[in-house]
Amino acid sequence: MIGAGPAALTAAVYTTREDIDTVLLEKAVIGGLAATTDWIDNYPGFPEGISGLDLAENLRKQAERFGAKIELDEVSNIRKEGDVVVLDTFSGERRAKAVLIATGTEYKKLGIPGEAEYLSRGVHYCATCDGAFYRDKKIIVVGGGNSAVQEALFLTKFASHIDLLVRSDVFRASDVLLHELEKNKQITVHMNTTTDEIIGDGSKVTAVKGTDKKANKQVTFQTDGVFVFVGLKPNTQFLGKDIELDEIGFVKTNDRLETSLPGIFAAGDVRSGATMQIATAVGEGATAALRIREYLETLKK
Repeated sequence: MIGAGPAALTAAVYTTREDIDTVLLEKAVIGGLAATTDWIDNYPGFPEGISGLDLAENLRKQAERFGAKIELDEVSNIRKEGDVVVLDTFSGERRAKAVLIATGTEYKKLGIPGEAEYLSRGVHYCATCDGAFYRDKKIIVVGGGNSAVQEALFLTKFASHIDLLVRSDVFRASDVLLHELEKNKQITVHMNTTTDEIIGDGSKVTAVKGTDKKANKQVTFQTDGVFVFVGLKPNTQFLGKDIELDEIGFVKTNDRLETSLPGIFAAGDVRSGATMQIATAVGEGATAALRIREYLETLKK
C-alpha cells in the first residue's frame, strides 16, 4: 500500500486479518493529514471528539497489531509486469501482487512571491505543527473554507490576533464553524481580499501585501507569520501515464475501487469523487481491502 493515512491503515487491518502480507510505504507522516488536524469532531464513535494525532496513532497500532508493516519510503513510479505490480522507490525496486494507492492530498500553495522563500520561516500549512511558535504574536490565515476557519480558530490558542484573508465575498465553510468565528474576537475577517505577496527581512516574514477588491486598492498587513489553507491537491505526481486520472489529477476508479490497471486500487482522498472525509476514507479502505482479496483469489485460478 502506498500511503499510511486512514484509508491505507484501515485497509491494512482487513488484509492482514486475511493473512495477506501487507506493507505500507509512507513518505511523510503516518496518519496523513488527519494526524496534523488539531481536533476531529465528526468521526463516529467519539462523542466528545478526538485529536487527529490520537486517531492516527490508534489506527497505526491496530494495523500493526494484526501484522501490517509500515516503512518510511517514497514511490517514484508504478507499473505492471504481467500480473506483478512493480514499484520504483527510493530504497529500490519493490514487487507486489496488488497495490492500493492511498496517498491522499496535500495543501495547495498560493504561488506568490515570498511564499517559497519563507517556507518554515513564517509561511506554514499546518496549524497543529507550527502554531505554538506564534504565542502572543500576530498572524495571517489565508482561505475561506472549512480548513481555513477551523485552523484560524485553533490558532487563537497561541496568537494575540489573526487577520483572516478571504479572496471571495462568501465563505465556503460550514455554518457551525462560521458561528464560532463570529463569536471570536481575536479574528478579524477581510472579505474580497487577495494575498499577493509575502514580505520578509531576509530571515523571517514581516508583512503580507494584498488587494482589497471591493475598494480596488492595495493593503498591507504587518504580521509575524502566514498560515495558508486554500484547498488540497492529490498526491499523484509519481503515477505513470497508464493509471488514468481525472482533469484535476485524482485517480479514477471503477465501482470496485480498481484503477485503469488491474491489481492496482485506490481509496481515500486521492480517489476521484472522494468526499474528503475521514469516515469515508476509512470505509473505502475497508472496501478496497475486500476487493484486493477477491482479486488475489483470481490470480490463483
